[in-house]
Amino acid sequence: MHSDTHDVFVFQTAGTKDWEVDGDPLLMEPGLSLYLPTGTPHAARAQQTVSLHVTIGINQLTWRGLVQRTVAGLLPADDHLPAGYLDDPSALKNGLAQRLRELADRIAAVDAHEAAEAEVRRFLTARPVRLSGGLLDAVTEIADTTVLRRRPGRPCVLRPRADSDVPGGRVDVLLGDRVLTLPTRLEPVLEQIRAAETFVPADLPLDEQSRLVLCRRLVREGMLEVAR
Repeated sequence: MHSDTHDVFVFQTAGTKDWEVDGDPLLMEPGLSLYLPTGTPHAARAQQTVSLHVTIGINQLTWRGLVQRTVAGLLPADDHLPAGYLDDPSALKNGLAQRLRELADRIAAVDAHEAAEAEVRRFLTARPVRLSGGLLDAVTEIADTTVLRRRPGRPCVLRPRADSDVPGGRVDVLLGDRVLTLPTRLEPVLEQIRAAETFVPADLPLDEQSRLVLCRRLVREGMLEVAR
């Protein structure tokens, strides 16, 4: 009997298997599926015949994980514990008390807004993204009449850069596995692209050279694809 730190889906594919879920017995047969929310105690036992099931674990974001990521950089330096602390626990107690006080002060100074923004950026820039047909799109000549569209499932979140010293400012485009930084003046054009089911570069309110350069860049970065 055990529990998992993520949601679990179980699919029985061959034979049968006896399950115990939170104290209740359950017989799984081919074609049946089982959902176990995070932390549900369960155990699976095969009988005297061949039995096969497929388990899919669904990783999820939790408050515990967010807090851990937020305070990770605030923890004390990884110095060695004082020699002889087993014989003199006070050396450990005093040092720990001091470091906990210092950590509490650093945590109290954390800007929750900045930490939340960092979490959004982390999630939307560190995800592995599957770009089927990306190589073909990269070598396709993009013209003013080429029909383009957003890649299905590809995130696209716009975040202004407060630290930009470029005249007019810049905006970050969070694409799931990367960040694309563009001039703020292009934000309305990006919003138009985000909202359109399909479009051609000629639809964009830019001169011909600028809109083609932008569309080619967005295709190379995996935000757009040629609508074939």
